[in-house]
Amino acid sequence: MNKADLIEKIAAAHGVSKTAAGGAIDTIIDSVTSTLKKGGRVTLVGFGTFSVYQRKARNGRNPQTGGVIKIPARRAAKFTPGVELRKAVAKK
Repeated sequence: MNKADLIEKIAAAHGVSKTAAGGAIDTIIDSVTSTLKKGGRVTLVGFGTFSVYQRKARNGRNPQTGGVIKIPARRAAKFTPGVELRKAVAKK
């Protein structure tokens, strides 16, 4: 499923236009992104939690030359699924 499929599903399920459904999806994405940029976390009970974590600096390998390169530390986004989502995915 991609964003367009999700917009169609929301529009059909709630009887709203695709434009309104698309606007709602964009607002959700923008809100989650801005919260993570500030270092916060977004918890959707039953679905999961979006958070930010710090990756340590490490050494890597250049696949072309085999030489060692330094990969700097950085912040990265992380999603942890909630209990209900884990249970729903585990069921057949």
